[in-house]
Amino acid sequence: MNINIINNSGHQLPQYETAHAAGMDLRASITSEITIKPLGRVLIPTGLSIELPIGYEAQIRPRSGLAFKHGISIVNSPGTIDADYRGEIKVLLVNLSNIDFVVNNGDRIAQMIVAKHETVTWCAVEELTDTTRGAGGYGHTGK
Repeated sequence: MNINIINNSGHQLPQYETAHAAGMDLRASITSEITIKPLGRVLIPTGLSIELPIGYEAQIRPRSGLAFKHGISIVNSPGTIDADYRGEIKVLLVNLSNIDFVVNNGDRIAQMIVAKHETVTWCAVEELTDTTRGAGGYGHTGK
């Protein structure tokens, strides 16, 4: 699939790091380092804008290494880039650790997955078909 992209970051385009990776790393595009305080949130620009085909979205997800090693995640995970959005992709990072975290220009801060999605039409009904589970919710099947 070909997707139009504007790259104002000065960094390479997002790419898959391994042959079977689902996500491409996004890099920070900043002029000076940004410190994220414990429990702080910062919107980090990437310098990238994309033109997704209708019926697709880009999901912005945390990088597992940053989450595990530093407690860095994404507040609205996964973030969604819609097919009609043409602005710069920015990543809303949160520091869930108890120490400052510094983001530098070019740091890999998130991953992006392009995925197909469906558009639904709701059909209002008076009742739904029955299943074994029924209305059983959180924890109804045990630990």
